[in-house]
Amino acid sequence: MRRLSVLVVHNHYQQAGGEDAAVEAEVTLLRRHGHRVIEFTRDNAEINAFGPLRRASLAVTATWDPRVLAEVRALVRQERPVVAHCHNLMPLISPAVYYACRSEGVPVVQTLHNFRLRCPAGTMFRDGRACNDCDRNAAYGVIQGCYRQSRTQTAIVAATLGVHRWAGTFQHAVDAFSAPSIFCVETLAAAGIPRKKMTVRSNFLAEDPGKRHTTGDHAIFVGRLCEEKGVRRLVKAWKRLPHVPLLIVGDGPLREELERIAPANIRFAGALPRKHAISKIKGARFLVFPSIAYETFGMVVLEAAACGVPTVGSRLGAIPELVDDGCTGLLFDPDSADELAETVAWAWTHPDDVSEMGHAARRRYLERYTAEHGYASLMTLYASVGAAARA
Repeated sequence: MRRLSVLVVHNHYQQAGGEDAAVEAEVTLLRRHGHRVIEFTRDNAEINAFGPLRRASLAVTATWDPRVLAEVRALVRQERPVVAHCHNLMPLISPAVYYACRSEGVPVVQTLHNFRLRCPAGTMFRDGRACNDCDRNAAYGVIQGCYRQSRTQTAIVAATLGVHRWAGTFQHAVDAFSAPSIFCVETLAAAGIPRKKMTVRSNFLAEDPGKRHTTGDHAIFVGRLCEEKGVRRLVKAWKRLPHVPLLIVGDGPLREELERIAPANIRFAGALPRKHAISKIKGARFLVFPSIAYETFGMVVLEAAACGVPTVGSRLGAIPELVDDGCTGLLFDPDSADELAETVAWAWTHPDDVSEMGHAARRRYLERYTAEHGYASLMTLYASVGAAARA
């Protein structure tokens, strides 16, 4: 593959999460292989300095920002990238970036990190359950204030989706969509994203954390302590598991509540730097992933697998694509705290079987999810939109 010039477009979140990390890993990977990366970025932290009029203008510019259109066109003319790779565009960039690139003859790739092209909140989760209400009418999300618990902000996102669906933006202004899972493809195809333009391209780890060398002495949860991650149900189930130590790594809005109601065999480590979190995962017998919301992928499941640690996870969303039940981990009904407890109890009392699942998870990681696999799939994606021919 020739060395390419790639324009990467991303609106950073105020609280960095898996999506920001995935973008950073991809930029690092491209540069490591000698490609020139031009970044066009915005950061939601900028909004804190906006005055009332600038904040109010987001209702319009989130749908179409003429300044972004002009800036990106000028950047493309100056740098001449052969492909533009877009990630998050909300709310400071807008789909105007697609048209800026297309007007200059640069093909556009859009990574689907979440479900925002179907759901204003991007999560398809409401009132403690996976939600499909906006399939009938996006007004349901506006009424409920699903995006940041704000009807106004939800209305802005819903309007953006509505305008660009009507304009055919996702059909005509984007050359290819990259989705991390089959579940993500099926879910967004049902919302009108052209299936023929979607490619399943799994996430990857930029660095191999290495296989663990000892048997773990606890179970572990790593993630944000919020409702959709199923942490309330996790703590409820653990009250039936007094003999199983659980370490919870992460922070979030439910932490105080969880610490108050958790049994004595649950410890809270708070948010940890990635290398320390990986060390804790290596010290666990298995990871517990109790999400009650649809997941597009599940990066912590992949990190655990790379460490040789299997996952006990929800049978929901993309997780069954990552966890081969009975081979690289175990699955349970996310609506049943009883089944969660029973599955964990079996895993804890069958350490040899769980250890072999960990070995299998590590093998699966090496077969499918290394940085080398990530790079190869990225180059295949760029070639599909003609980037190599333009280099």
